[in-house]
Amino acid sequence: MAQQLYKIRLKKNDVIVVRSGKYKGQTGKIIATHPKENTVTVEGINIIKRHVKPNRTYPQGGIIELTKPIAVSKVGIMDPVTKKPVRIKYILNKDGKKQRAYASNSKEITQ
Repeated sequence: MAQQLYKIRLKKNDVIVVRSGKYKGQTGKIIATHPKENTVTVEGINIIKRHVKPNRTYPQGGIIELTKPIAVSKVGIMDPVTKKPVRIKYILNKDGKKQRAYASNSKEITQ
């Protein structure tokens, strides 16, 4: 059976606000999206400490900090006017192309 790919409306470099959980209210930039897991990796959010034995990538070993993905349902794109998390909708622009827009005020998201 094939793995389901989720439709993630957020893209890399979007600035988001965490809506719920331990990091509620914090903002950050999306580093990567993971459609198979329905998660996004956000800069500076959900950082864990991992104990690593010495190996090729970490010759010294020790405690390293890793950024783990967070569920898409817990984050929302930040509206630049209100500075609050907003949902994303799609609208057709003048050329007939689909364009992402903020659901609250229907302004196009510029990237």
